[in-house]
Amino acid sequence: MVMNELFADRAAIGSESRLAQLFGGQLGPDGIKFSAGNPNPDLFPTTQMQAAFNTAIDTAGNHLFEYQEVAGPIHLRQQLANRGHQTAGINATADNVLVTQGGQQAIDLVAKLLLDVGDEVAVEAPTYVGALASFDQYSPTYLDVPIEDDGMDVDALEALLQDHPNIKLVYTVPDFHNPTGVTMSVAKRKRLVELAEQYHFYILEDTPYRDLRYHGKSLPAIKSFDRHGRVIFISSFSKILMPGLRVGWVIADELVINKLRQLKETSDLESPAIMLHAVSAFLDNNDLNQHVANMLSTYRHRLDAMLTALKAYMPENVHFTQPDGGFFIWLTLPEGVDTQSLLQNVVMPQAHVSYVPGQVFFAHQNIKNGVRLNFSGVNEQQIDAGIKRLAHALSVTTVHSA
Repeated sequence: MVMNELFADRAAIGSESRLAQLFGGQLGPDGIKFSAGNPNPDLFPTTQMQAAFNTAIDTAGNHLFEYQEVAGPIHLRQQLANRGHQTAGINATADNVLVTQGGQQAIDLVAKLLLDVGDEVAVEAPTYVGALASFDQYSPTYLDVPIEDDGMDVDALEALLQDHPNIKLVYTVPDFHNPTGVTMSVAKRKRLVELAEQYHFYILEDTPYRDLRYHGKSLPAIKSFDRHGRVIFISSFSKILMPGLRVGWVIADELVINKLRQLKETSDLESPAIMLHAVSAFLDNNDLNQHVANMLSTYRHRLDAMLTALKAYMPENVHFTQPDGGFFIWLTLPEGVDTQSLLQNVVMPQAHVSYVPGQVFFAHQNIKNGVRLNFSGVNEQQIDAGIKRLAHALSVTTVHSA
């Protein structure tokens, strides 16, 4: 007999209600999947990573399989601190770095550190569903901040802070935002740090896509403007190496890192040492920047192909973002359209195409007319065919008459 009445409240909230919506049903043999968020496995450096695992084992021997430092190997932490300086303008040392099991664990640890029941959290509307799933566990009060073509609407955030001076945390995905693809301007990054100092809150900067820029110049991280420990920076190797490695990291003030390390220790003791030493060996013996550069051409062609198809085929009343990088494009359909119902009743059964309905990306799940499209996992031919099918399905349904 299952006694679910004994489960904690957070088990009833759970992450399944949000994350389960990211995975669609069966599309058939001619199906085209725009709902994924995965990197292209053909671009994984499998041979080099195999060599890195062998190097890690040959170098450390049996010690590799003993208990290790909770924060991660110091050499890897210094490599990550150096990379933060080189690619994001962040000044940090190994003591400012905690290695985690993917960026998702990092988000959860920060939520566990900062949030009590009812605490106010400002999030972009829409925002990354995995972050909402983690925050949900701690029963916060969500406050929505609109997102514009150049990132979070910081004027709206300031107005929100004036009405809610007890906001503890502002969560943002500033680079090639998931799900919209937009990037926060430098001016907004600087102002966000100023607001954090003025109103006494933490910024959680979640940026797994920042290396995946296909057009334009890279921008400094929000953390690079931080002078008083207000910004907690998170990134991951999931999008630029392999998601199965489950290696992410946090860069923050030592006080924050020490607290997060204690929470990680109670959660899993440590990340698997063989993974971390292998990643460190890969970084020692390969040029990560060159590996990323080699991937960019493939993703650039796919982004450009999707934007070209959207411009060619979409009805005029369907609007879409035009990112310079990342994995996603956001469609806004006319108000009154429920893209979840549309997906299940029309798009999947008739067009054999999948996307992620937008409702799940809003903290209050109150906006239903958005769509997230992914282009990283499909080739140019699939993109053109799939967008054409999707556009036809939208043209002959309620979207056309809305």
